[in-house]
Amino acid sequence: MALLITDECINCDVCEPECPNNAIYLGAEIYEIDPARCTECVGHHDEPQCKVVCPVECIELHPAWREDQGQLMAKYRRLTGQAVEADPQA
Repeated sequence: MALLITDECINCDVCEPECPNNAIYLGAEIYEIDPARCTECVGHHDEPQCKVVCPVECIELHPAWREDQGQLMAKYRRLTGQAVEADPQA
């Protein structure tokens, strides 16, 4: 799943530079996460780095953007330009 920053965000600026996919940006009032770019750090780190550094724990799973690990890895590959391995059973 993509992640979501809730309105408990205090705009402390620590999450945005930690995102390897440049998915976090300053919205109209708080930081926001572009779900099309968020991979929960799959392909980069073992856990979402924005959640690791958030001092108020306002980052949660996006309820409307459900993805499994395979989909997150495919998104990572697309975003980084890595070729997706062919399925040998296809």
